[in-house]
Amino acid sequence: MIEIDDVFLTRADETYAGLPVTPLPASPDKRLPHTGSAAWWLSGGTWDGHSLDECLDRFFTRVDTTRVTAVVAGDWGDCYTESSKTFVSRLAASAGRLPGLRSLFFGAISSEEAEISWIQQSDITPLLTAFPRLERLEVRGGSGLRLNPVRHDALRILRVETGGLPGEVVRAVGACDLPALEHLELWLGVEEYGGDATVTDLGPILTGERLPSLRHLGLQNSEIQDDIAAAAASAPVVARLESLNLSMGVLTDTGAEALLSGQPLTHLRRLDLHHHYLTDAMMTRVAAALPGVHVDLSEQEEPDLEDEDDEDGEVWRYVAVSE
Repeated sequence: MIEIDDVFLTRADETYAGLPVTPLPASPDKRLPHTGSAAWWLSGGTWDGHSLDECLDRFFTRVDTTRVTAVVAGDWGDCYTESSKTFVSRLAASAGRLPGLRSLFFGAISSEEAEISWIQQSDITPLLTAFPRLERLEVRGGSGLRLNPVRHDALRILRVETGGLPGEVVRAVGACDLPALEHLELWLGVEEYGGDATVTDLGPILTGERLPSLRHLGLQNSEIQDDIAAAAASAPVVARLESLNLSMGVLTDTGAEALLSGQPLTHLRRLDLHHHYLTDAMMTRVAAALPGVHVDLSEQEEPDLEDEDDEDGEVWRYVAVSE
């Protein structure tokens, strides 16, 4: 199973793909690190003090980009009003100058710059078609996100972080042929922010027919987490996984009961259910049923009542990441 580093990447004091995230020094006199020993931070906007075009021009002028293996693409300007289309186009058009690129985090934008559901994405298909040797792609932001089904023979990690992932993107992922993919993680989010995917949309992923190498599956951060858990309980792909992540959503005892009543999960190394709405009794049952599995049951949440004085009031449960 692939071990990935801290995925909540924001600014340049983090690491990515095992490399320190490194912004291009503003001064042309400052010595650059060895090109291949850095994950290069490319960003333009208020937070960075220069435009995206200026940043990219300096990057391709000053850095031997033939040796670059990892890029972290941050803000492209007013990312909450302007789509990422220009950034995608420039990176794709520069693919010949980045022959060694293997890891790309696209949209590493902090909540201070733009909340995750405010990030205006675009069609990311060119990032896959232009970089056939890319092994790792992570995308943050679901608004405006698009993907066309493709075949990509090298991709090993695909992660999409959103507060609302459109169903058409989920269907496109399921229609992609990704023979090398080992790690797939989708933050499905809520309908209010465009997360309208259904269990039916997840069907091709849950069969695993186009994902023969898949070992980790994350279907997370969902309002329909119980339905997803029930589908996973009989999904063919689960039988060959090493880890399953159903965390960050509104999983209740109903979903956990479905998991326990379905196919055996004792082959898993890890089952991540953190941020859930299970009762104490169900948590005990889940842990007892999977003694050899590392089960993450942290962040037990309590539902909110619309009116705490009204026992018949509506119950509200929240995913971990929405706006």
